[in-house]
Amino acid sequence: MSLLDKVREAGVIGAGGAGFPTYVKLSSKAEYILLNAAECEPLLRVDQQLMLMFPNEIIRGFKEAGNLVGAKKGIIGIKGKHKEVIAKLNERIEALCLSDFIEVKELLDIYPAGDEQVLVYELTGRVVPEAGIPINVGCVVVNVETALNIYYASIDKPVTEKYITIAGDVPERLTVKVPIGTPIIDVLKLSGIDNFDDYSVIDGGPMMGAVLNNIDGYITKKNKGFVILKKNHPLIRRKSTNIEQAKRVNKASCEQCRMCTDMCPRYLLGHNVQPHKMMRALNYSLTDIEDVKIAQLCCQCNLCELFSCPAGLYPKSANLYFKDKLLQENIKYKPVNNEFSPRKSREYRLTPSKRLIARLGLHSFDKMAPVKEVDLMPELVHIATRQHVGAAAIPIVSIGEHVSIGQKIGNIPDGSLGASIHASISGTVEEVGKDFIVIRRD
Repeated sequence: MSLLDKVREAGVIGAGGAGFPTYVKLSSKAEYILLNAAECEPLLRVDQQLMLMFPNEIIRGFKEAGNLVGAKKGIIGIKGKHKEVIAKLNERIEALCLSDFIEVKELLDIYPAGDEQVLVYELTGRVVPEAGIPINVGCVVVNVETALNIYYASIDKPVTEKYITIAGDVPERLTVKVPIGTPIIDVLKLSGIDNFDDYSVIDGGPMMGAVLNNIDGYITKKNKGFVILKKNHPLIRRKSTNIEQAKRVNKASCEQCRMCTDMCPRYLLGHNVQPHKMMRALNYSLTDIEDVKIAQLCCQCNLCELFSCPAGLYPKSANLYFKDKLLQENIKYKPVNNEFSPRKSREYRLTPSKRLIARLGLHSFDKMAPVKEVDLMPELVHIATRQHVGAAAIPIVSIGEHVSIGQKIGNIPDGSLGASIHASISGTVEEVGKDFIVIRRD
């Protein structure tokens, strides 16, 4: 079996964000393979620690990914502040005789350094076109845990576990490895909090993560961290605002100062995304659909909403309002240009992470979350059939069947984009549904 087939069979997806199936990315041909080790979301610590724990495996997985896409060069993008990790990576690259192929490049401590298009520019000097993806400029990007999973796939080990950072206003901040399908509440309780009545939980980083409506869900391959804050924390209040509330606030206060646009990372790369115009269209009920198509260029980094706007308004929500409206009408933005260059003001408008963390009210929580081995053995795991971009996996097991850890329990539908799923514990299948396969531990 080829490595690409092994990656497909192992169910490897992007281990953060949308969860795009990795075998599809690695089916492309590219000049550069890039490792996204920026981890720019405040408080999250997974990637930094994985690179210290598994440098050889991550480097090998990254090199294998580069071989698959035919890359001439592999570049690891990591913030320069992570001196220990950088030293370890350089040492292991040299020891593995990969210095001719892999290079470590230091990134500024800015947000969003980990945005794929920002990363591509910082590492290669190329600008991904509007509405484009990195392959359009000869690049394929994988993140740290994905590279680790590519290595594991090469030795026939499927994705059954996930590394999660638990951070925020908690007694204990830590990073743990848990079986996929573990109840989220079990993971959250590792923070030292048992009663969450006074707390809210952000699924992911504080910038792009969403506040969970309930904490009764289950760990998937895409989860990367949970930020736990008191319900009255300003960030929770901001992120809990719905679109109708945001529209009312925007209409009452927007003075068209342009700061949301002038600080936008994609605008600074030369794209035509302009959230201040979306605010104008929303506030004055402008109906020309051509003027709002640019809303589709928003990457939802949330910088405009949580940092840039001096009045504390909701420009990203205005973008999302029009993105949803355009989606409903099946209207797509079509770029006019093919080549783009950063705006001259870009270097003066980058957002330092420390300033961002202070603005979010998270400075006192910006602390280490060390890896801790925990004996977390859930009696039941609920393994979602759709943890990725694309079609849900088709179950291939039946109720009452015994499965072993690592056994495939769901296949990619024929002719569809998707990812296979595997048992994360050994036990008996208790339920097979459209959304979950439930396994009871032996």
